[in-house]
Amino acid sequence: MAKKKAKPKSGWRSSSILWMIITAISGGGVTGYVNPELPILGPIVKNLVAARASNESAALTGNPEERGDSYTNGRVLTSAQAAPAFAGPALSGTAQPAYAQPTYSQPTYSQPTYSQPTYAQPTYAQPTYAQPTYAQPTYAQPTYAQRPNDKLLLATFNIQVFGASKLAKREAMAVIVQVIRHFDIVAIQEVRAKEDNILPSLVNAINEDGSRYGYLIGPRLGRSVSTEQYAFVYDTNRVEYDPSCVGTVQDPSDLLHREPFVARFRPRTDMPERAFSFWLVNIHTDPDEVATEIAALADVFQSMRSARPDEDDVILLGDLNASETQLGKLGKIPGMRWVVSGAMTNTRRTKAYDNILFDGPSTSEFTGRWGVFDLEKAFRLTMDQALEVSDHSPVWAEFDIWESPQRNQFSGRNPQLTR
Repeated sequence: MAKKKAKPKSGWRSSSILWMIITAISGGGVTGYVNPELPILGPIVKNLVAARASNESAALTGNPEERGDSYTNGRVLTSAQAAPAFAGPALSGTAQPAYAQPTYSQPTYSQPTYSQPTYAQPTYAQPTYAQPTYAQPTYAQPTYAQRPNDKLLLATFNIQVFGASKLAKREAMAVIVQVIRHFDIVAIQEVRAKEDNILPSLVNAINEDGSRYGYLIGPRLGRSVSTEQYAFVYDTNRVEYDPSCVGTVQDPSDLLHREPFVARFRPRTDMPERAFSFWLVNIHTDPDEVATEIAALADVFQSMRSARPDEDDVILLGDLNASETQLGKLGKIPGMRWVVSGAMTNTRRTKAYDNILFDGPSTSEFTGRWGVFDLEKAFRLTMDQALEVSDHSPVWAEFDIWESPQRNQFSGRNPQLTR
């Protein structure tokens, strides 16, 4: 006999209603299953849906109080009460946003390793000569109207075949006169004439503007009929010489075609006992025997340094027919210095023949200024016009007028010097 189907218990109905409410709260889409027009459940579903929409809208505003982001015992906290959210199990109902606790790994600092730097020991090539390198100065050519009162300008000038024929060349003589006015003392080589009026005529031309230059001239020297003389032309307003110290170096072995002409000078100052005094050694070597004569000049230089116990400044200047790299024994004298280095001194700028040499430690009055006087540039000459003056350019150097403090050179001897 068939049994009667048992009636559903009233608890099922309650469970169904509860399931629909939970489904609506949890977003399960109850409106898809319950007719909103039902007498009881319809209004409940509508209210639940409206509440859900309101919560989603509040979540978009970013207001944690409206979103209900912070919970404590099931109630919404104010901003001041809200506790930070820690990662944990998700809450039922409105999903609690999960903020993962950031993980900070402890940084690892490896100890840097500094290797000890290795400095290679520099290697200094030993120069052939103990000559410092003086860079060619970028000073304008010295001007006789601007000669400094506390400096002395010395020059050497080979005036090619300086004789009657050159005196007759007015343009060339005008240049020679102006060149000499730039300097306090000029050592001249290659005075070549039978007449004795060459230097007087030159000095007269120099002094036409009111200058007061004087001169010293040596004997005619040479092994052939073509003899030459050396000369010094100096500004008597600024320089004086020692009349007991003028002459020609003796050469008993006849190593030199034209033995050097020497004289001792000092600047004219109001304190002569402090003035810088020095020997000038004027030389023109024979171009066919340069090596032999340069070696002989080393002995001349050493002899002049011991010529007087109260004078250790010796300045050798002139036409050596040798560059600074060809000074041989002369260049190897300890302390020897020469001013021209890396510059051409002939008019065509192809050879370095002329120079000014001295002992650096003794003659510390040298200021470091020097130059090769460019005749073409200074007087706006063509090459041919410059060659009418000479095939050599003047070379000059600057010295202080006051003696270095080591010693007084003129100490009591020959106190009266000659203009």
